[in-house]
Amino acid sequence: MEQENPRTYYERIQAETLSPYAMLSQNSRGRERPLEPCQIRTDFSRDRDRILHCKSFRRLKHKTQVFFSPQGDHYRTRLTHTLEVSQIARTIARALRLNEDLTEAIALGHDLGHTPFGHSGEEMLDTLLPGGFEHNEQSLRVVEKLEYDGQGMNLTYEVRDGIVNHKKDASPCTLEGRVVSIADRIAYVNHDIDDAIRAGVLQERDIPEACTRALGDTHGKRINTMILDVVEQSFSQPYIRMSEPIRERFDELRAFMFENVYHNPIAKSQEQKAERVIEELFNYYRTHAEELTGEYRKYLEIDGPERAAADYIAGMTDNFAVRDYERLFVPKSWMDAGN
Repeated sequence: MEQENPRTYYERIQAETLSPYAMLSQNSRGRERPLEPCQIRTDFSRDRDRILHCKSFRRLKHKTQVFFSPQGDHYRTRLTHTLEVSQIARTIARALRLNEDLTEAIALGHDLGHTPFGHSGEEMLDTLLPGGFEHNEQSLRVVEKLEYDGQGMNLTYEVRDGIVNHKKDASPCTLEGRVVSIADRIAYVNHDIDDAIRAGVLQERDIPEACTRALGDTHGKRINTMILDVVEQSFSQPYIRMSEPIRERFDELRAFMFENVYHNPIAKSQEQKAERVIEELFNYYRTHAEELTGEYRKYLEIDGPERAAADYIAGMTDNFAVRDYERLFVPKSWMDAGN
């Protein structure tokens, strides 16, 4: 009798044990370009590995989450945010008997297209680029076109769908994608509270009392309350949601964060400078497209110089964008300029 390979064994176990609402690997709608199946990994775990090893993923460690270039080792970056989303999403998926490989792949890829300087960078590119700019759509563009030297990663349909539809009002085609969407919000609201307290922008007592009573008075308690509520409300159901009382308090907490942190003039004091950097770089590269690297020039004739400039800038880390701005626009001494 022929021995079953690890991939087919795991696919069989999935079919026998996962929820009837889970997306099974063998039922994927597939890739844009056919690919020989791996002997060990399922299609979704293969996608997870492709994302984990790509350059865009590594650059997330030097991209702003909320606080631009914070002086401290414990503030979140876009990479640590991504890892926290992945952990929360996998916890929920496991409890609901959904496909963890698919969940993790979507979570790891959901912010690959995020700009330097967080949402201020995204908002500036949105005003500059004809047709607008959204980081979820850019994340899809990264995995479909820009990564792997302009060839794209050739990911499965379900992973790409989850990446582009992870924002609050979107509707991913799988429950795994919906788990990542809610995990993203759980993660950023709670870890941004933690960072804001560390930065002195907030104190724990500033958090609305109704939110503290319903959700908990610590970072860990709040996350645990939300995860347990999502699992309880969604178990053996064809949807992912919170209960109405928890969702109301969560929405209140999120609104509190927008008012007191995301739009806080102290926390966001460097935003105007960051936006100036993005604007100047965009205006430069849309007229100097010959200076872009290969993967960003590849689609120049198809998508135009503005899109190519936005692709290049969105891929920058915070520090690279600042250094590039200084190289292009800040005068040097005569001796330095000659070197």
